[in-house]
Amino acid sequence: MIPAASPGAARALSLVERLQRGFAAALEAATAAAGQPASFAPVSWPRDDGRHGGGTRLGVGDVAAIDRASINVSQVHYDDEPARALASATALSTIIHPRSPHAPSVHIHVSWTELRSGRAYWRIMADLNPAIANADDTAAFAGALRDAAGALYDEAEAQGDRYFFIPALGRHRGVTHFYLEDHATADADADLALAERVGVAATTTYARLLGAALARATPITDADRAAQRAYHTLYLFQVLTLDRGTTSGLLIHDQNDVGILGSLPSHVDRALLASWRDRVPAPQERLVDALVAALPDATPAPVTDAAKLALAAAVRHHYQAHPEAIALQATGGVAVPTVANHR
Repeated sequence: MIPAASPGAARALSLVERLQRGFAAALEAATAAAGQPASFAPVSWPRDDGRHGGGTRLGVGDVAAIDRASINVSQVHYDDEPARALASATALSTIIHPRSPHAPSVHIHVSWTELRSGRAYWRIMADLNPAIANADDTAAFAGALRDAAGALYDEAEAQGDRYFFIPALGRHRGVTHFYLEDHATADADADLALAERVGVAATTTYARLLGAALARATPITDADRAAQRAYHTLYLFQVLTLDRGTTSGLLIHDQNDVGILGSLPSHVDRALLASWRDRVPAPQERLVDALVAALPDATPAPVTDAAKLALAAAVRHHYQAHPEAIALQATGGVAVPTVANHR
């Protein structure tokens, strides 16, 4: 795969690859220490046969400790197509869904975008997503991010709380949310250092929390499993109806649908998802119907690779038919170019 020529994109790629390697190693160490080892395996995908970059995701799933996990690094660029509004986009995007409902899920995203106009910015996100909340875990994760971000933490927390709120359900996706959108100052080195500090804080803290949860070995009841399945359904709902990054990725191309939807858990409650159709604004009820139809008719419904392809197609078709519905998606309160500038 051909990397982007830009020095800024090269620095960003070096950073996200370090974060990817470090996170995978920390998770493998944490699960091994708990006697439930999980090994990450790489899967690479080229964009336009590698001419425009591509990516590699480290994945694991269906093991004792992990339900689903994906640590994605990608770099897409258009060095040979100067008419494109997007010059390059370099990103780490990762989600970990543990098998135990007493261990929290986590989402972390660090990306660097360069537009042909010369505008360039970081997008830095980290959010803790438990099915069953643990106050100590919440405090530890938020504290690590506060230490890493310093004076920017309050702004990032406010943006995150706005972005991860689900209006149709009247609740947030997780318990603590960090989101800096369109972050760029006159000091490029300081901005890079911030992205690294937050990325390292989020990944190392989460690996520690996961290891501690596995070591506790809390007994799991049927009610715990039901709570986790309901939460996983909410997670899928938020990602596929509100998340701008996911929608943009699916609308830009269809060369990595399984990887883009690597954040989805292994099973969801299809009937619960269907019950939310009447809570969303028009025309999003059509999207919810399409998502339900894309899932296998089973209880619980498995989110297989085939289902991911069907879900991706449903999202893509919906926004192609209803482009105005993109305005209904989540926002942290900072307007940036997304789909329009990436096409």
